[in-house]
Amino acid sequence: MGTGELILWPYLSSNWGLGIIWGALLGISMQFFLNMEIERYTLANGESVFVGFARFAKRLPYWFVASSVIAWSWPAFSSASAAALKPFHLFGMTDTSGIAMAMLLLVGIILTLGPVLYKTVETFQRILISIGIPIVVFIALRVVRIEHVIALGKGLVGIGNGYSFFPADAAFPFMSFLAALAYSGAGGNLLLAQSFYVKEKGYAMGKYAGRITSLITGKTEPNSILGTTYTPSNEENKKFTTWWHMANVEHGVVFWGLGLSTMLLLALIAYASTYGNPANVTGINFIYTQAEYISQKVGPMFASLMLIVTSLMLFATQLTVIDAAGRIITENIVLIRKNDASSKDISRTYYLSIWTLIAFGIAMFLFGVKEPQFLIVTGAVINAVCMFVFAGLLIPMNKKLLPQPAQPAVWRQVIVWSIFVVLGLFTFLVIGDNFLK
Repeated sequence: MGTGELILWPYLSSNWGLGIIWGALLGISMQFFLNMEIERYTLANGESVFVGFARFAKRLPYWFVASSVIAWSWPAFSSASAAALKPFHLFGMTDTSGIAMAMLLLVGIILTLGPVLYKTVETFQRILISIGIPIVVFIALRVVRIEHVIALGKGLVGIGNGYSFFPADAAFPFMSFLAALAYSGAGGNLLLAQSFYVKEKGYAMGKYAGRITSLITGKTEPNSILGTTYTPSNEENKKFTTWWHMANVEHGVVFWGLGLSTMLLLALIAYASTYGNPANVTGINFIYTQAEYISQKVGPMFASLMLIVTSLMLFATQLTVIDAAGRIITENIVLIRKNDASSKDISRTYYLSIWTLIAFGIAMFLFGVKEPQFLIVTGAVINAVCMFVFAGLLIPMNKKLLPQPAQPAVWRQVIVWSIFVVLGLFTFLVIGDNFLK
């Protein structure tokens, strides 16, 4: 759970009502289908989708390095995580950028010392979600009323308070809406990191790939970026179909089902507790307004817990973002070098990448760029453009590089091409609205 779930959709709902929440359903549904085409490639080939992109067009690794650095070097998540702790006045600080920089350093330390990288990230996320979701559900049961649920139901089909789909209000931040759409799930090139996780969990042909381990505490494992494609036969095709079905079910339940439920629940809490309050509009101030309301209705302890859970989940998002961006940059650098690097070379490049991203984030804070809402929206819009680019590459690549039985069905092709068009439309609308006036 990141800024889409915790910040952007609640921010939009608290200021313009739940009539825009259809965008959350659209956004996470689009990401589900994109993710499954990403997973399809790795399930069949046992290598990341970036190797496939490099096979499809040899210059693409340069794009993925550049776009990932530009999109994910913004320290938005640590900034928002620190801002959620502002009411606690930690260490007497009124400016939380010092806490945000400390969080970035902590991210680097956790990733550097975790013996097996994926297990470190997965364990951290599992603990936070198992603690955070019950707290969110309890608060929702105390503050949400039936009329709020009805408004949510209407909003899922685009019916708002006096508007359909988009508010007529000229102040409606279309750029923030695109950002929320892009962050309804992971967002941007980060979606492509699904292929790394398929490899490291040993799904299908990913069983034959290695894992990134810590240079300090980990045991080196064989780790080639090149995979092995299965040989089509009746038996092997059945095995692939079984894996494909399981991957769809897992991703449908965990990513789409749990992700959408959480987004709707957090937007519902924000709407029930802060809608119409004029203090919401500036930055992420709605989270403080929300905390005051929860304090009055549920109790000060739960207001504090909500802020702490928000902060911890955003910190976990920063951890996941740095990890995934580091993996993406690493693999594409290896592809640019045109060699299948050794396990230690891959680990060294990965750790150099993540610490470079962390250093850039700290530098941004030192130069005074620290407003969470600005960082979040800017990063998300860049990532929406990245999604638009790779959405147009997935189907041609999978049709060209996968065995025929593993290729996407026609109806999935139509859905992915439709997503490409929708992302392109939103991207050009935002560019026109903000830069071509």
